[in-house]
Amino acid sequence: MADTDSSRTLLRLEAVSKEYPTGDGSFVWVLAAVDLVVSRGETHAVVGPSGSGKSTLLNIIGALDRPTSGRVLLAGNDLAKATDSELDAIRNREIGFVFQAHHLLPQCTVLENVLVPTLAGPSGRSNPESEQRARSLLERVGLGHRLGYRPGLLSGGEQQRVAVVRALINRPKLLLADEPTGSLDHATATELADLLVELNREEGVTLITVTHAGDLAERMGAVHELRDGKLERR
Repeated sequence: MADTDSSRTLLRLEAVSKEYPTGDGSFVWVLAAVDLVVSRGETHAVVGPSGSGKSTLLNIIGALDRPTSGRVLLAGNDLAKATDSELDAIRNREIGFVFQAHHLLPQCTVLENVLVPTLAGPSGRSNPESEQRARSLLERVGLGHRLGYRPGLLSGGEQQRVAVVRALINRPKLLLADEPTGSLDHATATELADLLVELNREEGVTLITVTHAGDLAERMGAVHELRDGKLERR
């Protein structure tokens, strides 16, 4: 796939393939020579049948998994050449993750949960700038009055908004959302979709979401379908 302006390109996948052993000595290809170019600030949705490899693709993009073959370049850096510790740093600084299950720490407050990614530095503690950003973002998503609450006291939609803020706290270049509205009712899912689009515009973060929700996919600037290991733009 041609890249017309490499200076704007944030993410490039080149012939990315992934196979898994089946247990009988053979292998099944989940991804087959997937190509994708994503420019900075764009929004993309990946749709397709259950089991088609959408989450696998997102995990490879997010450096949570490695492809069997092919290359993933993030901001020009070949992730295949990065060490495990370098990938840890990339995931913490440059990529934000939002999953269907919010994975909030039940013993921590809303504010503490948001600040968890900021604790990876040498000091092991967040700085005043990060705390101010956390408070500002939580206020932005309507949770400024919930800073001291623990997740168990929040609704599902509120918990997912906390997860979105946590994903953005370190100002990542890329936000990856895996079925972010999958466990929410329609009204709450619509509110979260609105929020993701607004934050993309306001924060300038590039967004890629895997979703079964047609409403969310239609809000993205580009929609790709993954089927039989191939990724095709609709």
